[in-house]
Amino acid sequence: MSLAQRENPHPASGQSPTPRADDSSIPLLAARRKARVLFINDTARNGGPGRSLFYILRFLDPSVIHRAVVLPRPGVISELYSSRGVTEDLLFEPDLVENPIEPFDRPMVREDFEAPPYVRGARAAVNVLRAGRAMARLTRLIRRGQFDLVYCNGTNADFAGGLLAKTSGVPVLWHVRYTSLPKAVRGLHDRLAASQGVARIVCVSKASAGLFPHCPEKVRVIHNALDTEEFDASGITPRLKTELGLPPDAVVFGSQGRILPRKGYVEMIHAARIALAAMSEEERRRAFFAVLGDTPEDIRPDHLGECRALVSTLGLDDKFRFLGFCADIKPYAADFDVAVVPSVYADPLPRAVIEAMALSKPVIAFDVGGVSEMLQGGTTGTLVRAGDSDALAQEMLRYLRDPELRAAQGRAGRLRVEQDFDGARQARRIQNQILEASGLAVG
Repeated sequence: MSLAQRENPHPASGQSPTPRADDSSIPLLAARRKARVLFINDTARNGGPGRSLFYILRFLDPSVIHRAVVLPRPGVISELYSSRGVTEDLLFEPDLVENPIEPFDRPMVREDFEAPPYVRGARAAVNVLRAGRAMARLTRLIRRGQFDLVYCNGTNADFAGGLLAKTSGVPVLWHVRYTSLPKAVRGLHDRLAASQGVARIVCVSKASAGLFPHCPEKVRVIHNALDTEEFDASGITPRLKTELGLPPDAVVFGSQGRILPRKGYVEMIHAARIALAAMSEEERRRAFFAVLGDTPEDIRPDHLGECRALVSTLGLDDKFRFLGFCADIKPYAADFDVAVVPSVYADPLPRAVIEAMALSKPVIAFDVGGVSEMLQGGTTGTLVRAGDSDALAQEMLRYLRDPELRAAQGRAGRLRVEQDFDGARQARRIQNQILEASGLAVG
């Protein structure tokens, strides 16, 4: 089915978002006319990129930016965009391939990795053709819709956008949310980044910006953000402790995110074991660990299952809970006493850090990627050497035993988010980049 036939029949109202009192601290560029922008998000599944784009769309001025969004298929992210009215057009391109060996007629599931080699090979060959068909349809859409800019959100979207700039003649903006690439595609990535069609590269962190030493003039670092009012703990009813039947004086070390090996949940489990072994009987009675999230179906192995098995093997079932996917993490994260972000790879800028700080929670995290650009060690939390479960355990003990530290760093974290990670302010920065990249900025 073509993109035109899949357009949202109920476009958003286009009402401007509620302004923040200090929005004027980020001056807005004037536009020669309203900019028509096609946003491409390369996956329909739940995750940081799609949710980060939501907060950009939420706060862009619809009188200045026409917001059309393309997704591969309906799902959690499209439901979020539709329910909150952040687009004028919501479209689906079913040939935007999310996995090279995905079936032709449905989303990828984990069992597809076990398909016979000839089946996987056939699917990969057909998916190359599908990707070409998607590019042709998107090119026609861009021309027919008279778009001024293609906004690429995600790794695959960036590659697609670099090619679309050549086929459509319309400039693209890359929003880079990664810090590394496979060697096989790095050369193509570098050439596309330096090409004339890629007009601007917005990176979520300095760690991400390190990918572009050959074209630094295009790069702008703008951190992820959120709606600080939506993440105000005073307006959220906590749910986790009640649902788990925890004691009133429980201290919960919580985390949220996709359950993948690089996210460090194995290290967090071992840190919990070490910390629990060092606690007094009374401390152990109060200490609990909880993780929100799952392993996406198109990723193998099922790391959530592996983590649950490790918890059982270590005898921690009564202390460490993996709660699975949760569409709205706020009522659960609001019951964390300490947030843990245990990523062990160069995580570009994990949303879990700013979400926890916005909810007034201190954060313990491994010092990787862009984490230190958000987390001020000793003020809003603590940075620990990457992968060091013993050091993470010692910090867990320190925070368990010091409620005043937890409260003080939680307050500091909330203030930090209000000052530096507010969605309305960051969207103003993004809007300026859109106008400059599209050539529609005045002056």
